[in-house]
Amino acid sequence: MRLIDLTRPIHTGMPVFPGDPEVRLEPALRVAVDGVNVLRLHLGSQSGTHVDAPAHLDDSLPAIDELPLDRFVGPARIVDARSVPARAAIGPGLFDIDLTPGTIVLIATGWSSKWATADHLAHPYLHPDAAQLLVDNGIRTIGIDAASIDPSEADDLGLPAHRILCGAHAVIAENLTALDELVAAQAAGEPIEVSLFPLPLRGGDGAPIRAVARIGPR
Repeated sequence: MRLIDLTRPIHTGMPVFPGDPEVRLEPALRVAVDGVNVLRLHLGSQSGTHVDAPAHLDDSLPAIDELPLDRFVGPARIVDARSVPARAAIGPGLFDIDLTPGTIVLIATGWSSKWATADHLAHPYLHPDAAQLLVDNGIRTIGIDAASIDPSEADDLGLPAHRILCGAHAVIAENLTALDELVAAQAAGEPIEVSLFPLPLRGGDGAPIRAVARIGPR
């Protein structure tokens, strides 16, 4: 059994989605002066590797602290979408995998290699028909190694895939990394379990997570 970290470290100046709060970490207390080290954090709920709650798009839908914990952990299936070009849709044809309810579906676009580059927001995105396919098959946890499951450069961010998934009370993990390793593990027939536990921000639209994959038998 081995553990794979799927999380972007949180640090001052890290990339954020356009319009989101900038990330800033600074000392609030220091050992030399105060006897302990404590950091002051300034960041948005969607900073770095994070999960969107359904309330991200609709105040009437569940917030991050209202969701069952089993929404954030479970066996994973990896969709290899690395052949999909920039700014193109990931269609339902790529989802020829076991879509058993309770499975966490992770979409590997390869776009984590573009982190902090000019092409970061030019990622492929989930076609609404693929989002509906996931919902129809009982999938309620979806992740991607890109800034969003919807286009990030559109003038009008209609967020159609978000709306389908959030409307079904699904959660969406974004800005994952190291999914290439999970593609290889799945191809080798190794079992994969993923945990995506968020900070329990009361009433939160989402929260940063520590995303970890466990590969191999228990």
